[in-house]
Amino acid sequence: MPYPEMLVSPMRAELTQNGFIEMKNPSEVKEVFENNQDKTMLVVVNSVCGCAAGSMRPGVLKSLQFDAKPSVLTTVFAGQDLDATAQAREYFIPFPPSSPSIALFKNGQLVHFVERHQIEGRTADMLAQNLSDAYKIHCAS
Repeated sequence: MPYPEMLVSPMRAELTQNGFIEMKNPSEVKEVFENNQDKTMLVVVNSVCGCAAGSMRPGVLKSLQFDAKPSVLTTVFAGQDLDATAQAREYFIPFPPSSPSIALFKNGQLVHFVERHQIEGRTADMLAQNLSDAYKIHCAS
């Protein structure tokens, strides 16, 4: 059963107010992936957990302050948009379901993935550095 919308709404807004495209159903996920095959794309699997609030969302936002960054920013909400999250996870294979998590795609290929166990216990700055290092490799002009 999904979390109540009023609970997750502020957590959604933390990303959408910073330019993330929200994917709420499987067709939106498919459309975003199909329309961005030639770009770099970040997919954030959002969550209500403490590590999402304390490290993941702040770390993702900090990572976007650097010059090299993905051209497309997207998000699904685990525990809320169940079907959209399941569809997005199809693109994350071979990684098992993990929330929160972060996936970076380049030209339709998964090139960097951060699982929950790599978020828990880390600071937002550590996560931002992890992502910015990946951006330098995969998103540089």
